[in-house]
Amino acid sequence: MVDTFHRLALLPGAVGLTHLRVYETMATDGLHGGSPHLHFACTECYYVVRGQGIVQTLSLQGYQELALEPGGVVWFSPGVIHRLVNHNELEIFVVMQNAGLPEAGDFVLTMPSNILADPQKYFDAASLSPHGEVFASSEAAAYQRRDLAVQGFAELRSRIEERGEAALFEFYEVAARLVAPKAGQWRDVWQNGPLAAAQATGAQLTALEHGDVSHLLQGSMHAMPAPGSDRKLGMCGTLGTYLPEGVTVVVSSLANGKQ
Repeated sequence: MVDTFHRLALLPGAVGLTHLRVYETMATDGLHGGSPHLHFACTECYYVVRGQGIVQTLSLQGYQELALEPGGVVWFSPGVIHRLVNHNELEIFVVMQNAGLPEAGDFVLTMPSNILADPQKYFDAASLSPHGEVFASSEAAAYQRRDLAVQGFAELRSRIEERGEAALFEFYEVAARLVAPKAGQWRDVWQNGPLAAAQATGAQLTALEHGDVSHLLQGSMHAMPAPGSDRKLGMCGTLGTYLPEGVTVVVSSLANGKQ
């Protein structure tokens, strides 16, 4: 018989992982899908597992669209504004840098300028949790913030087409002021997650160079159960979260050493 117990552990590279079902409701521009937004300190990766759609982006390269189909992979570095459009039951695994910071505060929605300029208006319109996570309190709130972000996305696209880099940089400056107070907390996550994981690799390589293999005795197996049916309302769709973050199931043998 095998004994199991819970323990804090990091996914490889201290990434975050979420299962996303993209919203199928229609936004104000007639397209079905999620809320345009960007991240400041995290690269985010999409692995498409089902359905079809597109991702719209705004960056220094202007406006772009990329088709999404099962098996496809696309990722965005910080600063790329992105929006998911659902053509047919689009489902995605989202791999997030820095232990999932994009769902814990590292994002700003492309709200209209008058909302972005006022932190309280933005907080209210974004329907954020008290701690600033991405999750909305109701479907109505999720769709309302999505529609506002779509409106702001269209306005920003027009400004970028007219003024180029200057318009994009102005948006970044305004958006960054909304999240700057959180940067210290993000640093803690980075130090205890990705940085600690990279430093551990450095220590292992040093040990190997000296013929020391003792760290291999600490090897263990980890697993996380699939997300349950209680999904959360995210920016782009419903989220099946692997939470609490970092809690995994460690499989160990009984005292007799048999598995």
